[in-house]
Amino acid sequence: MNRTMYPLQCLLLMALLGGVPASAVLAEAPGAAVPVYADNWQLRRLMRPTESELLREVLGEVVIYDGLTDQQVESAMSLHPHRIRSMMFVGTIITDDDGVPQMDDAGMFVLQDEGC
Repeated sequence: MNRTMYPLQCLLLMALLGGVPASAVLAEAPGAAVPVYADNWQLRRLMRPTESELLREVLGEVVIYDGLTDQQVESAMSLHPHRIRSMMFVGTIITDDDGVPQMDDAGMFVLQDEGC
């Protein structure tokens, strides 16, 4: 039996295991003044992890969250300080005081620069 994985198979497997990219996390809801989450597995995982997810964190698992807003990140770290070692945030979107994402001149989200 040939067990060679082809590029398309690898991409499909990575998509299934890795979730959605930051560009797909936020979607404009019809008639909404602010973006809503089209796929909020990250928020569910971050704010209401299952017992098995918490156990994996205790055993050293770190989850990388991509494309959340700065307010969501701050809320998660404030509500779950005991889990901070298990959280990593990339592509964090900067929002204004009302929680509306800031946009640059090209119409892209303004992201926090972590200096990495």
